[in-house]
Amino acid sequence: QVQLRESGPGLVKPSQTLSLTCTVSGGSITTSGYVWNWIRQPPGKGLEWMGAIAYSGSTAYSSSLKSRTSISRDTSKNQFTLQLSSVTPEDTAVYYCTRAKAVGIRYDYRGQGTQVTVSS
Repeated sequence: QVQLRESGPGLVKPSQTLSLTCTVSGGSITTSGYVWNWIRQPPGKGLEWMGAIAYSGSTAYSSSLKSRTSISRDTSKNQFTLQLSSVTPEDTAVYYCTRAKAVGIRYDYRGQGTQVTVSS
């Protein structure tokens, strides 16, 4: 059973960089055939895919967030990390990390999510 757990600050000030970590257990992030994603859900809105890092280490980003988003990984800790720069209150959302077979494919495992509020 794969488990994912998001961690990071719940409150970030405008213009700062949001950094979240997803810790994976029960499976390796380097296992062939999977991509590890970050998605978010702003209040009252639907899920938004932000980006992903594949088992190979290659990355892909949403075109609308690409200029502000970076995803990296630490294979020794079986973790991958999201950094979102220059945040505004519109970045307030519940952030989730997920596993999927490919970008654009619905995830098969998802973390519980973590609330991030952008406010001064």
